[in-house]
Amino acid sequence: MNNNVKITRLKSSMTQEQLAREVGATRQTIGLIEKGEYNPSLQLCIAIAKSLHKTLDELFWEVE
Repeated sequence: MNNNVKITRLKSSMTQEQLAREVGATRQTIGLIEKGEYNPSLQLCIAIAKSLHKTLDELFWEVE
């Protein structure tokens, strides 16, 4: 899954560790999500979107 989590996180000057703490995940999980190697639950996607002040579409919507 391609996503904009890493780009958005970096623009927010947030580390993987900081984002992970805010959403109740591990830094490793955030890294895997950013690389597209882990499909997070809807609950985790929502938590990430809220933490980064974005919509789910802005972070996770695939455009073909």
